[in-house]
Amino acid sequence: MKKIFLSLAALALVASVYSCRETTEVKVDETAESIETETENALDNAGDAIDDAVDATGDAMEDAGDAIEDAAEDTKDAVEDATDGQ
Repeated sequence: MKKIFLSLAALALVASVYSCRETTEVKVDETAESIETETENALDNAGDAIDDAVDATGDAMEDAGDAIEDAAEDTKDAVEDATDGQ
């Protein structure tokens, strides 16, 4: 009776270790897929943020160029007005 009980206990231990191993492998695969998806999403978001920053920088440079041209025109007008009076 003792041998039968120990044999059943050993069999149960082997079965539990085997079944846990499969579950762990499945969880590892699921986790790897989840990490891959999250990484792809993060890279997509980073790419979008970079594109937005490039667009904003281009707009800011264009606005600065327009402001410089306006300032130059205003300076030219001011010089002309100042020299016309003399």
